[in-house]
Amino acid sequence: MQLSKIICCASLVVFLAVWPSAQAQNETGLVLSRAAYAEKLQGFWLGQCIGNWTGLVTEMDKIGGEGPHGEFYTREDWGGPDQPAVWGGGQSSSLSATIDFVFCDPDSIWGADDDTDIEYMYQHLLWSEETTFLTGAQIRAGWLRHIWSDADTPYTNANGEPENYLWVSNQRARDLMEEGFEPPATGDPDLNSHSDMIDAQLTTEIFGLFAPGRPDVALRMAHLPIRTTARRDAQLAAEFYVVMHSLAAAVDPKGSPREWVLWLAGEARARLPEQSTPAAMYDFVRERYEAGVAWEQVRDELYERYQVRQEDGYDITSRGLWCNGCFASGINFAASLVSLFYGEGDIRETIKIAALAGWDADNPAATWGGLLGFLHGRERVEAAFGRSFPERFDIHRTRRGFPNDGIDDFPAMARRGIEIIDRVVEEAMGGSIDLERDSWVIPY
Repeated sequence: MQLSKIICCASLVVFLAVWPSAQAQNETGLVLSRAAYAEKLQGFWLGQCIGNWTGLVTEMDKIGGEGPHGEFYTREDWGGPDQPAVWGGGQSSSLSATIDFVFCDPDSIWGADDDTDIEYMYQHLLWSEETTFLTGAQIRAGWLRHIWSDADTPYTNANGEPENYLWVSNQRARDLMEEGFEPPATGDPDLNSHSDMIDAQLTTEIFGLFAPGRPDVALRMAHLPIRTTARRDAQLAAEFYVVMHSLAAAVDPKGSPREWVLWLAGEARARLPEQSTPAAMYDFVRERYEAGVAWEQVRDELYERYQVRQEDGYDITSRGLWCNGCFASGINFAASLVSLFYGEGDIRETIKIAALAGWDADNPAATWGGLLGFLHGRERVEAAFGRSFPERFDIHRTRRGFPNDGIDDFPAMARRGIEIIDRVVEEAMGGSIDLERDSWVIPY
């Protein structure tokens, strides 16, 4: 399949919208429309794909320090030439010669990438196993069944080397599974030296959407998947994203997108331990945002604060890792907050800033693209673009062993998500399904 036929992204203007008939409250809990939620789940998958593929253009182009990868992008670079990443032998991105949104024809197919494929796999496991809480054995079996190893993958990278679309902690976790280990051992720092890398932040946000309005349940569902690859601060950062996605169902429908994201972030911050590095990173970025400092300056300050001076307990630089730990959870979590705050709920601006902010650019672009895609919903995303987007999704671009030779579509993916939530509402929340009104009643 031609690459141009499996990717598509574009720009999105800010969209101030409410959710008619989507949610309400009564004396006992939150009432949510199942049909409206399904449309928002489609928006989640669409937004993730837009952010993922756009962010891949600038992924690891700029990581700070000396040399060609040190001087960060600014807003003036949007639309300009893409610069080479830290890998690839000095070649710029094959996706786009310029730093811009990547898009494709409406009749093409979105290709899976590591920011979407493991979440897809987790949804498939929850649905096919008819469970709310995955066990270590179920996760291990799913990873081995659906993720290629380096030895058996049919794919190669630009250098002709085997490519299974896993890196750092995810790769080490799968190697450990091959040796017989199950989660949570696969994320144990004594076995997995990459357990403080970014991996869990891009594979577990969807668990928040499976527990609408109930982050307590979402964190229980995500507990083992997060610990499959992460511990300590990386675990906290992943949980931060899960909480935001769970509470996205409970935003004030009369509020603005800016109010939504700031409220969601604040609620997730309240659950971070006060003395943790992620809490300090959050407080620093939000204070600078509220002080009106330009986002580029804040990003530069993050590099100096955390990768030069190693403040707030962030000691990645002292470990002498390749690319100065450009895959690390911490610096990418901090960079993601820059795009979240300064994007102010505008999916276009949020993805643009994420793509320009540096480091593992496709991760925050995909994360916030998915969250904002959910908040706005697929229909409003498409209306804001003034065009229709493909709804088909090729999970076999990176993974294996799924029905229909890996070709799926957003409506079907959303329907399976709704079936999972039906079970979660009744079994884990003590809520109920009102089929006559096609709604859930979720206790506070």
